[in-house]
Amino acid sequence: MALFKLGLIGGGVMGEALLSRLLDQNLYGASEVLVSEPQVQRRDFLMNQYGIATTANNLEAIQATEALLLAIKPQIFSTLATELASLEQSSAGIASGIVISILAGVTLAQLETAFPRRPVIRVMPNTPATVGAGISAIAPGTLVQPPHLLLAKQIFATVGDVVEVPEYLMDAVTGLSGSGPGYVAVFIEALTDGGVAAGLPRAIAMQLALQTVRGTAELLLQSGLHPAELKDRVTSPGGTTIAGIAQLEQAGFRSALIEAVKTACERSRELGR
Repeated sequence: MALFKLGLIGGGVMGEALLSRLLDQNLYGASEVLVSEPQVQRRDFLMNQYGIATTANNLEAIQATEALLLAIKPQIFSTLATELASLEQSSAGIASGIVISILAGVTLAQLETAFPRRPVIRVMPNTPATVGAGISAIAPGTLVQPPHLLLAKQIFATVGDVVEVPEYLMDAVTGLSGSGPGYVAVFIEALTDGGVAAGLPRAIAMQLALQTVRGTAELLLQSGLHPAELKDRVTSPGGTTIAGIAQLEQAGFRSALIEAVKTACERSRELGR
């Protein structure tokens, strides 16, 4: 059996996003990647679209020589761990490549139990990664060395920014950036509805809302301004913006977002127990 540098278990939306960016940015060549995916139609699509090898056998992908990327549903992990146990007992053994998991709620301790001789890195990306605009938080395991961490950061830099955090902060990351796109989507929907309520056609209101959010984020990123400073710059005395902000404050907008992050963080902890 041919050995591959990168093994990817799970060819779903996030797995494909990583695969496409890794190939586009030449971090891996198509001949160096093996994707394990149970659905025949999905395997055929990935093979035809990206020219990579596919398999329905997780054990083949596990033996990748440089990195193994787990992009499956967390509920499937116990089944995968059972498969690993059988591989460890075989003469083939397990390759030495690093293991990178994006499984929400699956801890480093659980991963290191399944891969006792391999460096393990836990990552929490978010959905904007599918368009190369995400942010991923990385937490290294006990066997991880600087070259391993560098490789993981290079992999996830293909889909956006990367930050390193200790594992105990991963639930907070989940509550903020992991769940954050949902909060922003609700905000954009509400902003659009506000425009419609004020008399704008919905298509135009949506375009205005989307570009306002996108442009504001880009302005903050490029200028380095604190959000409060930007807010002060656009609120003139007795003007429209301060009137709108006063209404948001009265409705508890800021507190609602803070509580949303805290609640999502706690839910993440519950799912990980």
